[in-house]
Amino acid sequence: MPGTDTTLIALDWGSTQLRAYRLGDAGAVQELRTSGDGASRISGGATGFEDALRRLAGDWLDSGAPVLGCGMVGSAHGWREAPYVDCPLALDALHQHLVPVVMTGGGTLHLVPGLRDRGAEDGLPDVLRGEETQLAGLLAAQPAASSAGLTVVLPGTHSKWVRLRAGRVDGFATHLTGELFALLREQSVLGRLMVAGAAFDGAGFDRGVAAARQSRDLTRLLFSVRSLGLLGELAPEALESYLSGLLIGAELAAALCTIVPEAPIALVGEPTLGELYRRALALAGREARLHTAPLAADGLWHIARGAGWV
Repeated sequence: MPGTDTTLIALDWGSTQLRAYRLGDAGAVQELRTSGDGASRISGGATGFEDALRRLAGDWLDSGAPVLGCGMVGSAHGWREAPYVDCPLALDALHQHLVPVVMTGGGTLHLVPGLRDRGAEDGLPDVLRGEETQLAGLLAAQPAASSAGLTVVLPGTHSKWVRLRAGRVDGFATHLTGELFALLREQSVLGRLMVAGAAFDGAGFDRGVAAARQSRDLTRLLFSVRSLGLLGELAPEALESYLSGLLIGAELAAALCTIVPEAPIALVGEPTLGELYRRALALAGREARLHTAPLAADGLWHIARGAGWV
């Protein structure tokens, strides 16, 4: 029977995908199931979300184990909103802000809140949701990692730069790098000379990173993707990598000015993109350790332990 060794049902529920972990003693993953029922793809309100969960893991729910979820399932367009919590916030205190959702078919799902911050330099508000659980997982695996200060970079569609100290999120900043790259490559004039499916070009990428470090005029730099291609100064096969280097380089140039220079940097994310960030950081003279193992399940276990459930 699937539920006999189930201690926690952990849900990493993003916009496009639902990952359900059945965790046993000490947080060991007994089983992982996934579906395409991401929060942005579900209609029917709370009923639609509960139906999606029961389709994927209804037999697990029969175990009576606590159910804990993070990500866009707790957004304003999710199952129920788990309001943002202000920074600074100790990650060990996340369990104090869980939002319960009573399921019509029986049982209760608790939702992890996102975090909210306001930039000290520009006063602009910023938010994250889902990454707080990855951070909790990172610190659960390495409890001393942030004792003297740690910068955690989570590359992605919306990259996050998070300042940690003594297990506390002091603040963070979001960069629209991944989404901007996709838009420019697919829907702008810059993509017309690119070769679809071209292999990564290291020299082109490095050239883009270097150009972004030398000039803060990103709009002018972006047009150079087209002009270098038109004039034959950069091969069509290298243009996509050059664009990637420009955008990641611009992100780094801005972010590295706001972090403690001696603070170590940890990269959290999938290997391919993580390696690009590590390469760009190395060109800027900064080392970073890349963590590619999924951390959401570890983070949810850590939060459940804080709540006294496991």
